[in-house]
Amino acid sequence: MDLIPTPSHTAPYSAEASFTLTEATALDAGPGTARAERWLRTYLGAATGLPFPPSPPSTKGAGAPERAAGGTVRLAVDETVSGGPEGYRLTVDPASGVRVTGGGPAGVFWGVQTLRQLLGPDAFRRAPLRPRTWQVPACHLADAPRFAWRGLLLDVARHFMPKDGVFRYLDLMAAHKLNVLHLHLTDDQGWRVEIRRHPRLTEVGAWRERTKVGLRESTRWDERPHGGYYTQEDLREIVAYAADRHITVVPEIDLPGHSQAAIAAYPELGNTDVLDTAALGVLTQWGVNPNVLAPTEEMLRFYEEVLTEVLEIFPGPFVHIGGDECPKEQWRASATAQVRIKELDLADEHELQSHIVRHFDAWLARRGRRLVGWEEILEGGTAEAGLTPGATVASWRGFAGGIAAARAGHDVVMCPETHVYLDWRQADGPDEPVPIRHVRTLEDVYRFEPVPAGLTAEQAAHVIGTQANLWTEVMDSARVVDYMAFPRLAAFAEVAWSDLPAPEERDWDGFEARMRTHYARLDALGVEYRPPSGPLPWQRRPGVIGRPMAGPPPEL
Repeated sequence: MDLIPTPSHTAPYSAEASFTLTEATALDAGPGTARAERWLRTYLGAATGLPFPPSPPSTKGAGAPERAAGGTVRLAVDETVSGGPEGYRLTVDPASGVRVTGGGPAGVFWGVQTLRQLLGPDAFRRAPLRPRTWQVPACHLADAPRFAWRGLLLDVARHFMPKDGVFRYLDLMAAHKLNVLHLHLTDDQGWRVEIRRHPRLTEVGAWRERTKVGLRESTRWDERPHGGYYTQEDLREIVAYAADRHITVVPEIDLPGHSQAAIAAYPELGNTDVLDTAALGVLTQWGVNPNVLAPTEEMLRFYEEVLTEVLEIFPGPFVHIGGDECPKEQWRASATAQVRIKELDLADEHELQSHIVRHFDAWLARRGRRLVGWEEILEGGTAEAGLTPGATVASWRGFAGGIAAARAGHDVVMCPETHVYLDWRQADGPDEPVPIRHVRTLEDVYRFEPVPAGLTAEQAAHVIGTQANLWTEVMDSARVVDYMAFPRLAAFAEVAWSDLPAPEERDWDGFEARMRTHYARLDALGVEYRPPSGPLPWQRRPGVIGRPMAGPPPEL
């Protein structure tokens, strides 16, 4: 059946048996299945042209509805389904139809995504191509995810992605059973969320005058201004659209580093006794930036006001505050920062950064939310020294940060750059566009194991999930984002969902064979993925300098 991600248990009836969907096939949606029902009517209805009329009511009083003449697609919630709320069972009976039963509403939705795959690649189109017979192979599936956090980071700060593009990626995530969208909303190169108390964040911080083409060694520039931001209503719409697909949106507001766009808008946020912050604009190039937030009470109040509005937009439990790549040179040179270190009885600038992180960790916890930060939030003091129990670490520089966090009792999202940074190049050839770092192939991603060796069972349980990160410094269009994300995101989705064997024991040949069918699904969805044979002529970027490195990544 070529399903991706592969289900936990599959039992086909026979190679020949199937159920045929017709215009008379009814849809019986039980309590708790409204989102899956709405999605099925909207998307499968559009692709097949079938009306899916409601199931006829029972004429026998209590009991099941009458069987529809064309069979029935039944959606139901049953909390006894194994695998928890996201688990599901899918049964296709040639005589009676399709039944999708989820442990919760999310499980029903994921089961309907599997049904879409069983219908073939044309079920991924927006309109029927021609009159045809829609057949579902007779089978019984039982499935549930391995991880609760199956994430994708979209970096909309470096290159802005218009709202429709975010909707499209939410649809692509749903098709692959990914359930966390991490929106990287602020950075040195742009501020993308409307904050009504501080309008200059978008008036000034949402656009830059020009953009470096390639990485720092490049001498090329795109002289067009680049910008854009989401209004609060835009983001509420994105959150609602995601929720309809059982996807949680996690916002990231970077601090105290990666903050030059905010300083350009409000110069008093920077280290004014070290440099003329009023002369700073939104950063036009890439790399770790020395212009960081000043560690003042005024800065803390400013970001509390920012986060107050962020919490009103994003109802999910997690809020990401960045916390990574914060150079300390300006704090060392700043009299204000040095006084602050003494006032707080801190040892050094590293503990000063830890103080800022702990401040917002406690601030979020008092409001019923959980802080997420890159692994640097463990620096300047151990995890036991001040982070709340709910603070969660995103481990990106390899596995060490995640291991340390899990051993300290903190939840972890594994997203090591060595394995799941999808801006890294996909092959070693000269035609790869803007080659970055080491080669990470489709097979490399398929063999990624999120839970590192050496953890006890209790510690391993703190690895709540994994995430692939799409950093967009050199991804300046939706077409380029597609090329870097796919097909590797399909392999990542299987790693995040399926309980696979050890990396060296995985059936790469079988996955590669299933991908041949999946490429047709991606074609139907209009995804401009990297072909297995290499980039197409228009996917290349000749002359644009990246930063390729030879050999495998250090941790491999």
